Amino acid sequence: MGLDHSHPQLFPGDIVEYPRNKYFSHFAVYYGERDGVPYVAHLTCRDSDAKLPLFGRALRSEVKLDPLDMLGKKYKVSNMLDDSFPARDFHTVVKPAIDDLMGREVTFDILFHNSEHQATLLRYGVKRSEQIEVIYKYIMPSWKKLFQHKKL
Repeated sequence: MGLDHSHPQLFPGDIVEYPRNKYFSHFAVYYGERDGVPYVAHLTCRDSDAKLPLFGRALRSEVKLDPLDMLGKKYKVSNMLDDSFPARDFHTVVKPAIDDLMGREVTFDILFHNSEHQATLLRYGVKRSEQIEVIYKYIMPSWKKLFQHKKL
């Protein structure tokens, strides 16, 4: 079950990380089981917005519940901010927030509101993306050129 660093058991409210490539992972929050199937809540795009790769943004996104394994067989628990922020209570805060977000359109933005931002916002009440902080210095120069040439 999962990667070498996987937690042997998932608890509701845990952040689940699905590595996608060398730089990026997709993040979700463990929601619990329904009819014996484990589910996660995650921010996902609903459309095939062609501008996403260029601009890093999709306007038609939503928080969705999907089976844990549907997002990938390799995953790990990544409660990365537990040393800095207390985890919010799942049953009184996180679950109602997830349920409230279901079916509502939100904007996905790779720099300011990606799946990691959404997961940390649900678990801790703060938006953070460590993966963006790490690669930001590489992304910004290429986007700056697009702004200067009025292509973004």
